[in-house]
Amino acid sequence: MNPVRTPALEMMLPGSQLLQSGSGILIPAHAARDGHEPRRNGLSRDLAETLPGELAVLPARDGVLFPGMAMPAAIVGEPWVQLLDEAATQGTPIAIVAQVQPDGGPQPSNLYRVGTAARIAGLRRLPNGAVQVLLQGIARVRILEFTRTEPYPRAAVLALPERAEGTATAELEALRRTVLDLFAQVVRLSPVIPESAAAAAAEIDRPGMLADFCANAIDLPTADRQQVLEALDPAERLKLVATYLERELLVLELGHKTHEEIHERVHKQQREALLRAQLEKIQRELGELDPQEAAVKELKERIERAGLPEEARKEAERELERLKKLPEASPEYHLIRTYLDWLLALPWNQTTEDNLDLAHAREVLDADHYGLDRVKERILEYLAVRKLKPDPRGPILCFVGPPGVGKTSLGQSIARALGRKFVRASLGGVRDEAEIRGHRRTYVGALPGRIIQAIRRAESRNPVFMLDEVDKLAVGFQGDPAAALLEVLDPEQNHAFVDHYLDVPFDLSQVFFIATANVLEQIPGPLRDRMEVIELPGYTEEEKVEIARRHLLPKQLAAHGLQPAQLDLPEETLRRLIREYTREAGVRGLEREIATLCRKVARRMVEQRVEPVEHGEPAPPSRAITIGPGDLEDYLGPPRFRGEVLGEADEVGVATGLSWTPAGGEVLFVEASVVRGKGRFELTGQLGDVMKESAKAALTYVRSRAEELGLPRDFPDRWDVHIHVPAGAVPKDGPSAGVTMATALASALTGRPVRREVAMTGEITLRGKVLPVGGIKEKVLAAHRAGVKTVLLPAENEKDLRDVPEEVRRSLRFVFVRHADEVLAEALYPPSAARAGAAEASRRTTQPLRAVALPAA
Repeated sequence: MNPVRTPALEMMLPGSQLLQSGSGILIPAHAARDGHEPRRNGLSRDLAETLPGELAVLPARDGVLFPGMAMPAAIVGEPWVQLLDEAATQGTPIAIVAQVQPDGGPQPSNLYRVGTAARIAGLRRLPNGAVQVLLQGIARVRILEFTRTEPYPRAAVLALPERAEGTATAELEALRRTVLDLFAQVVRLSPVIPESAAAAAAEIDRPGMLADFCANAIDLPTADRQQVLEALDPAERLKLVATYLERELLVLELGHKTHEEIHERVHKQQREALLRAQLEKIQRELGELDPQEAAVKELKERIERAGLPEEARKEAERELERLKKLPEASPEYHLIRTYLDWLLALPWNQTTEDNLDLAHAREVLDADHYGLDRVKERILEYLAVRKLKPDPRGPILCFVGPPGVGKTSLGQSIARALGRKFVRASLGGVRDEAEIRGHRRTYVGALPGRIIQAIRRAESRNPVFMLDEVDKLAVGFQGDPAAALLEVLDPEQNHAFVDHYLDVPFDLSQVFFIATANVLEQIPGPLRDRMEVIELPGYTEEEKVEIARRHLLPKQLAAHGLQPAQLDLPEETLRRLIREYTREAGVRGLEREIATLCRKVARRMVEQRVEPVEHGEPAPPSRAITIGPGDLEDYLGPPRFRGEVLGEADEVGVATGLSWTPAGGEVLFVEASVVRGKGRFELTGQLGDVMKESAKAALTYVRSRAEELGLPRDFPDRWDVHIHVPAGAVPKDGPSAGVTMATALASALTGRPVRREVAMTGEITLRGKVLPVGGIKEKVLAAHRAGVKTVLLPAENEKDLRDVPEEVRRSLRFVFVRHADEVLAEALYPPSAARAGAAEASRRTTQPLRAVALPAA
């Protein structure tokens, strides 16, 4: 038989010496030269039956010998050479036993208890003292006990004959055929097992020996080989070997597939290279340009047509000359090619013609947005200037306002009114300066910044460019992107904006830049100074009704497949929807509620629709559905907000203030309470440092007016004061609640109730002066929504009422104050009416008063 590969048989000797192993050899019984009559199905049975009861044990570090198989090995080490000499001289077999742990040593505790009795079929000494031996397996043996360990181990053994075939012959035959089929497939795919091994396996008709033959032929770990060796039942042994053959077959198939893919890929590359070389040779013979020369020629023609400025043209030509000298396979070739593509794709001299018709612009702006007169006037002014001076620099506007008031959509309307392209770049969360100015070409994967990328998408040098969420730029270790915007948004510099990737100036002076922000204070000062700020405050109820009727309802009807005649929302329904189901400065929440109504109406109409009965004709449309104010609870559930947010009664120690938030103005209730104590002053409600200082200033003002308010001079030492601002989970800060805190404190200390229909705002000083604050329009609109009747404002804020809609100004009473004494006189009941007011308040509410009246001085 031809030798076949088997796992190495390594012997562990004393002193950590390693025995070199040779390749295992499969030798059928009829090829063994043992002097006995050979049998076709295995070795002579008398070899196994006449085994001695005690055998010398040769440990194998990494290998298992099966009965009927032969294996050569090179043995070194005096004890093991002595073992082989004595066994060969006496003609006695030895036991080959595998180690449990290959690196654990040949001690008995590290040996399996089942091994193989083997005889020495050949022995030859080498000049270096080693011995070459050919071991032939005889039978499986079990080690009963070790009788000695020096100079080499010996053990009492018991021969393990194969169990009688207890299973059905048909099942064994099926297992045998399965193993033969799997083994044939493994031989076909294996590069080391000869093809004759499959034929040799087919001649073995003993199931147990067939299992041993196949297990010895394939590459198995020692533990798996030992498991096959210990399986005495032929059926069990065949099942084990079938499992290992399946695993080996899977590994070989994957390896074969991988080899074929690699071979195919290499062959394809070689074929393409050969074809490319032939093509180049043919092109040269025909006088045609090769692909690289054709690409260079195309780029040169594009440079001529691009109309580049002088500096950009010189840079393009210089890079083109470098490109000519580089091979196409060079990495730098592709970098230069990408750079030239970016440079030539920009609209250096491409512009769109502005539509300077003021009437058309007004019509477009009014059709897209209701209100926003200040913004519309600014756009019309720009168009008028363009008519008088055809080539002015583009304006840089900044729309500041709460979410949902239409800042982004207003930019799109401006582009439509002007007839320009519209591009948008969202800057929220951008913290890398290279996002604005681009990466230098020395970096891998470098690209231009967002400004140049957007200009390329616009395909025009004068688009309307919206920089969204400019107040949410972040600062990281990569730089400050807000600082990178300084050149972009400076009319004196942006005519020569230099992107780091392009490294040539690009004219941005004709771009109409529009920035949007929710909070003006979060925009860096130098950047804010370069923009014209236009504030977009929250909408009034009247404006929301008109916006819903003109824009939101038609949009949602179309989005949900409804016709305008199929849903009717009366004005009273829209007003209740605005008051009781939304509370916001913009209209996004209102649009969501209208969309909910449209969805429910669409479902109702589909469920009520009659199915077609003849010729597939569609069912007739359902009649229109009208949703009245009383029907909203059936569609949207109970109201989420109270229409009247003010208290039900005038209370002591509770003052109504007005605050500003990024989402618009809000009504703020300040509560003050006094209890007997030691003069402690406590503030709660998650207040910021500025608001805490305002509270301390308010307390000092009230103490300075103790005599006028009828308070004992030592009241701070005998009473604890607690000021609380509800909605404690919401952070609050700012000085505009100073007069509100002073009013609540004065009410709590004097027992005089505060008029609930009076709201106020303003900063207070230690001397009681009322200083101006911001956000007047948003605060007045919040007061109007809350049902306030009188608003107290700092006298210096009277000019800010011009921004408040006329219908709101008519429905409110404004009192302009310069001193906190005027605030108290207007907000508190007079001392003579304090008891009556307190009694009335107690009668109208079941809750006790929050304040304890102090005795007069």
